[in-house]
Amino acid sequence: MRHVLLLLFLLAGLGCASGERAPESARSPVAEGASAAASPASQGSGMCEAPDPGCAIPPEVEPEAGARNVLGSALGVCSNAPLTGFRRSGRCETGAADRGVHVVCAEMTDAFLEFTAGRGNDLSTPRPEFRFPGLRAGDRWCLCASRWVEAEERGVAPPVVLTATDEVALRYAERGVYEANALPSAE
Repeated sequence: MRHVLLLLFLLAGLGCASGERAPESARSPVAEGASAAASPASQGSGMCEAPDPGCAIPPEVEPEAGARNVLGSALGVCSNAPLTGFRRSGRCETGAADRGVHVVCAEMTDAFLEFTAGRGNDLSTPRPEFRFPGLRAGDRWCLCASRWVEAEERGVAPPVVLTATDEVALRYAERGVYEANALPSAE
């Protein structure tokens, strides 16, 4: 049944669909469109950071073995409260099913939450039907790499937790860009 629901969300444009954004009338307020400015974004990110069932792989799926962070070591936990990650494992690992490429572990700021809401993805409003509590400044969340880069280009990127940001993020920005926006190492 979960797979049928996942397929229906993807077909309706409510999940982490790649490429075109769903029409405004079909989009969930927690689904987010890709940045046209970042070249990798057009390949991998359509709707992002959506805490809906269309983006969540069932919890029985194991985390990706051997996932590494942008520093080259084992991928650390981003957040268990609220529970984040495409697979809702607490980690920002990715895989073939994660078309939004939710790999940047970031600590939310009011400026970023306002920015992403303005881009069609209100991450602040609780959505109990999706078991999503809503985020506030200080919460950590796995963001789509393309949305984080878009926010960085506009000066509103939330700070990054380097140890919990998947090395796949390096396809979207150089390590130095993440390091310049990193939280202090005592994360």
